[in-house]
Amino acid sequence: MTPTYDLIVIGSGPAGEKASMKAAYYGYKVAVVEKTDEYGGAGTNTGTLPSKTLKETAVYFSGYDEKGLFGVDKSLDRNADAQDFFFRKNQVVDSQEQSIEDNFRLHNIDTFVGTGSIVDAHTVKVEGETSQELSTRFILVATGSYPFHPPGIPFDKEFVHDSDSILHIKRIPKSIVIVGAGVIGCEYATIFAYMGAKVTLVNGSDEILTFLDHEIRDALQAKMESDGIRFLFGNRVEEVTILPHEHEDNVHAILTNGDPLEADMFLYAAGRSGSSSGLGLEALGVEITKRGSICVDNCYATSVPNIYAAGDVIGFPSLASTSMDQGRVCVTHMFGLHGQEKISDHFPYGIYTIPEVSVFGVTEDQAEEQGIPIVIGRARYADSSRGKILGAKEGLLKLIVEKHTRIVLGVHIFGSSATELIHYGMSVVENRETLSNITSRVYNTPTLHELYKNAAYNAFIAGHYLDHPTGH
Repeated sequence: MTPTYDLIVIGSGPAGEKASMKAAYYGYKVAVVEKTDEYGGAGTNTGTLPSKTLKETAVYFSGYDEKGLFGVDKSLDRNADAQDFFFRKNQVVDSQEQSIEDNFRLHNIDTFVGTGSIVDAHTVKVEGETSQELSTRFILVATGSYPFHPPGIPFDKEFVHDSDSILHIKRIPKSIVIVGAGVIGCEYATIFAYMGAKVTLVNGSDEILTFLDHEIRDALQAKMESDGIRFLFGNRVEEVTILPHEHEDNVHAILTNGDPLEADMFLYAAGRSGSSSGLGLEALGVEITKRGSICVDNCYATSVPNIYAAGDVIGFPSLASTSMDQGRVCVTHMFGLHGQEKISDHFPYGIYTIPEVSVFGVTEDQAEEQGIPIVIGRARYADSSRGKILGAKEGLLKLIVEKHTRIVLGVHIFGSSATELIHYGMSVVENRETLSNITSRVYNTPTLHELYKNAAYNAFIAGHYLDHPTGH
């Protein structure tokens, strides 16, 4: 007999995992189809968790968090090799995969290992060791995305890598060329720079991370340059050749301006495509973009009734955090449940460079473009008590404040633990709190959280608000 379910989820990444858990929690019969026996998708295996773990590993091995604390810089007794570098990453990935598998079992979710395809709006075919069809009321496609491979780039997974294969290198490169100064490119640039590699970052535009507040972006770029990262702006890679082994470098590239570029390794980190091919969606009439993203409405329903999609496979914003909630929202609409019916229109960005960047709300440039009169409050890590204890040499928390109402419109952070600190800033912005709300609260001291109060006092000074003692 054909197994019958209320929901079949194709893909066990952040969107698929959370959707299946929520449906099972409400008593629905759920199955998850995963093409490999590695649960968690890119969030666990090739993206969020492993890359962020490598960032922490690079921080540890470089002694970044301890430099300046003891009068001498920390140094290793021996050079770290690739086995050292990936040890913690592998532990974290294995542990998370096991947690997801245990959670599926705890919620009585059936799992099928194999390639899933959609026969019709109520039938999923799984091809693995055996082939079988499953019947269902609803289908959720949560197959994620994969690194974009432009023509002419010989991805051999030894010398020329994408953001997936770079996680399996056997040695730390002496030098590396990274194409793309987006989030992934900048994160890996700082990671490899702190592991001792000579890093060149090639970018088609003249700026990195253009969505950031310009002051935060400039601070990050200046720090990256001081760490030895070389930027080649306004350039693209036209051709890549893997050199014979007798050459000192392994990869030769030609830029659009004709200049040659050679390095030990090459990482192409400029874009991803939705993993929608081979599912049979187009034959059913599901609309798909040229880059493989599935088109959905505000409820994450496709153009075919009973078929939904969520996570990276639908494109922007392609964040693990938003994908999780997209999956939960899908289930709400499928089964007419109460509770979370949409994800927030606004969410934080966390960039795990060294140091981190995290932002929420209006930037200085956006406020000026919208004609909003603003006051800016700044607090530098090095001036705070906690920053002095940590030996922080860089770091900035910036508040964008509406001048007349003193309401905080945006929070932008560059520095250690930025991705943790931003969540209080989210609450301040979403609740339209004022500078006085921030300064009237008592915070633990010494903590980095006091940067908010310092920045608020700084904004009082900048705005010439004479009705409030600064105490700064």
